[in-house]
Amino acid sequence: MKRHSATFTGLLFLMILVAGCAAGPQSQGWITLFDGRNLNHWTRTGEANWSLVDGAVMADKGGKTPSYLVSRESYGDFELKLEFWATADANSGVFLRASDPAKVGAATAYEVQIADARTDGSGTGAITDLAKVLPPLATAGQWTSFEISAKGTQLTVNLNGKPVASAQSAKYVRGPIALQYIVGTVKFRKVEIRPL
Repeated sequence: MKRHSATFTGLLFLMILVAGCAAGPQSQGWITLFDGRNLNHWTRTGEANWSLVDGAVMADKGGKTPSYLVSRESYGDFELKLEFWATADANSGVFLRASDPAKVGAATAYEVQIADARTDGSGTGAITDLAKVLPPLATAGQWTSFEISAKGTQLTVNLNGKPVASAQSAKYVRGPIALQYIVGTVKFRKVEIRPL
């Protein structure tokens, strides 16, 4: 009886272990780019005071030009998940497929906006020059999630699980991801990517 009990217990433990691994992000192809502890996957550009605070990376002071955290790796087709927190006056964004990592911007990459103050459709969730978001979204002062996908020419942005912007473009094919700071206060956390 003890032998069967030990075998059953061992089998149960193995099943729990396998189920736990299957549920984890790494086993599903997700790569953690920022886990709140370091910026090993990123290169800083510009003069913002990026710092680690309570499991997030934050900037609240910058220079005369935008500042970026640029991923060290490049990506083509992917799904990207992250959370951001921004003040109402913040101007920030998430850049995709940056064609020139040394000169990230809306002229060299796709940009998903974080800018609640913009009320013309180009605010938070919009894809610069490709897709507007109306009515404007109010996300200031709260943690908000982006789920962004780039599959071939299709770009899709979900905010807190709801679709807010979609566009087709073949302008940029592959490049790093970048997190931007211009003004206000912005924080990012739980940044994960799954190459497709």
